[in-house]
Amino acid sequence: MQPADTLTSCPSCESGIPLGRRDFIRVLGTAAAAAAVGLTPLQKARAARAEKQAAAEALVFELFQTMTAEQKKKLLRPWDHKPTAKDKVPTRFATGNAAVEKLYIGTEYKKTQVELLDKIFRALGNGEEGYRELSRGGRFDASGDFESISALIYGEPVEGKKFSLVFTGHHLTVRCDGNSEEATAFGGPLYYGHTPNGYATTNVFYKQTRAATELYSALDADAKKVAVKSGTWHDEHGGVKVPKKGAKVPGLCYKDMTKDQKEQTEKLMKQLVSPYRKEDGDEVMELIKATGGMEKLSMAFYEEDKTSEKEPWSFWRLEGPGFVWSFRALPHIHTFVHVKGELV
Repeated sequence: MQPADTLTSCPSCESGIPLGRRDFIRVLGTAAAAAAVGLTPLQKARAARAEKQAAAEALVFELFQTMTAEQKKKLLRPWDHKPTAKDKVPTRFATGNAAVEKLYIGTEYKKTQVELLDKIFRALGNGEEGYRELSRGGRFDASGDFESISALIYGEPVEGKKFSLVFTGHHLTVRCDGNSEEATAFGGPLYYGHTPNGYATTNVFYKQTRAATELYSALDADAKKVAVKSGTWHDEHGGVKVPKKGAKVPGLCYKDMTKDQKEQTEKLMKQLVSPYRKEDGDEVMELIKATGGMEKLSMAFYEEDKTSEKEPWSFWRLEGPGFVWSFRALPHIHTFVHVKGELV
């Protein structure tokens, strides 16, 4: 991945054309087809990006075609599935901390299907380093291995229909949805974490801790009065609420930061999206721009349970209209993410 591109150059952000990658994949088909209908160079670039994203989604189609009726009965859920009438949010948006209903990949899928699922999961990451981080060194944290997480499908992965393949395990929720969720990065809320202390170099997400700490260190006394808060960690698996347009969020706003502080915030953003395929990182920045740009985001550090000057904060939240990235480092990393272009 070339993280700088996600912040300094995103051609699709400039066009202002409300076409998602699903539109290009399923209507135009290829970048060549896009050229044939007279789209601008910026739109063509967006279509090319869509093609790259389609690699994992095409494998989901292939997987679905190999599933037996019995597998579909156990591993398929309706697109708008809700366990009870009281549930307001479809299950496909849930973030989990273990295999769903103990439906493990290794016991529910055939060997060839497991191989397909492994390819899909790897395609969602940014090369080998991205896979190492998302898989926590191939161990999937307490899950132990890839076959001990779950992979459930919501909707129906066939041409023209919405679907979302959701991988869930210990400290893990990640999706592959063919952009069925319009104007939503990663197909819905993400959850990731790792058991070691978030300040420990053995934590696979330590680079994110380091980037956030470098931003913290760049704050002067006046900035800390705005950015540093008391508070209790409250983001868990019930869901992460995305701030609405005009909502007042705590912390130091990007537009009020010094040049150095802005640079450190941009470095942090690059680290946050770096585990995921570049195309998804580009989409995050596209949606941020669509809801007002980095200038609308604010960073707040929370000192709850901090242990020393070397560990000056226990969690932080970077948030703004349609965007929240909530990162807890102590006692170990739990992170919840939701990025939406259409505000809730």
